[in-house]
Amino acid sequence: MNTTTQKKTSLENVSYDPGYKYAAENAIDVCLRVQKGERTVIITDLATLPIAASLYDELNLVGANIHTYVVEDFAERPLVHMPQEILESLEKAEVSIYCMQGQENELQTRKEMMSVINRIKPRHAHMVNINHEIMMEGMQADFLAVDAISRKVWALAKEAKKIIAKSPAGTHIEATFSKDLHWLKTSGIITNAKWGNLPGGEVLTCPERVDGVYVVDGVVGDYLCAVYGDIKTTPLTIHIENSRITKCECDNQALLEEFLEYTHRDENSDRVGEFAIGTNIGVEDIRGLILQDEKIPGCHIAFGYPYCEHTGATWYSGTHIDVVGRAFDVWIDDLKIMENGKFLIEPETISQN
Repeated sequence: MNTTTQKKTSLENVSYDPGYKYAAENAIDVCLRVQKGERTVIITDLATLPIAASLYDELNLVGANIHTYVVEDFAERPLVHMPQEILESLEKAEVSIYCMQGQENELQTRKEMMSVINRIKPRHAHMVNINHEIMMEGMQADFLAVDAISRKVWALAKEAKKIIAKSPAGTHIEATFSKDLHWLKTSGIITNAKWGNLPGGEVLTCPERVDGVYVVDGVVGDYLCAVYGDIKTTPLTIHIENSRITKCECDNQALLEEFLEYTHRDENSDRVGEFAIGTNIGVEDIRGLILQDEKIPGCHIAFGYPYCEHTGATWYSGTHIDVVGRAFDVWIDDLKIMENGKFLIEPETISQN
């Protein structure tokens, strides 16, 4: 009788840049606050193994009960579904970390994972497309300081009727908000109430309505970011009316065509599902890395999926793509909170667990 053994890629004794140690301490000790004995699941891939190994080593130092999964041990990429063994392990997780590179058409697998995360509610760090540059910059931030400014922005935004954002590139959008739709703070300090991206640093909601022009002179999200990177020299101009894309313009024809295809895959792919203010004051410029760039102080939006389970939105899309610009001025109602990408408001000073 033939038997096969499941391949098991180890995270032990994997070499990595010494600069990752502080980033890993930030993630495990500050953002997730992992305690001795907590059941912690790491999901990673071969491309991200050194970063995952730095997190694994820090988890070992705090005495966590660690369960590691390298997705190529289970299936070929791009994944069609999240492996069942991983989903079953997440059902028992107290802490979870998704630390790997996204590939085209893998959004569905992440949604399968997130359906468990949203139900079980471990403290979950979402680190899709984490890389060396992000570990050495965005993950080196003082996340307690990021949380302090995030709490201030959240307190103002949740009462807002209107937010205006402008940029030197030509962005001028006006967004209105409903009391029925919730604002979220994902500052890097992660709790059971809401999973968070790492590096963290944004305050977001699903807007009631967005109108105007958004000029993307930074990055576009999902897998398009890896293809096109920083598009400062060939910006994408998006015209929006009643939260829907009406027209797009870009000198890079390939980018334009891919973006239009992405935002017309279902009936709500062209609808603004996220309005966000970046709050990671440790990030100073666009790097062509969506996970970090969307956290830069400024205003970014996303088309498609509105994070229904957290914002309270009642519509759905199977896609979600962020777009990020540079150097924003932002007004919450009549209060100008940001000029040229710098906050004009003082952070909250009271600590919050």
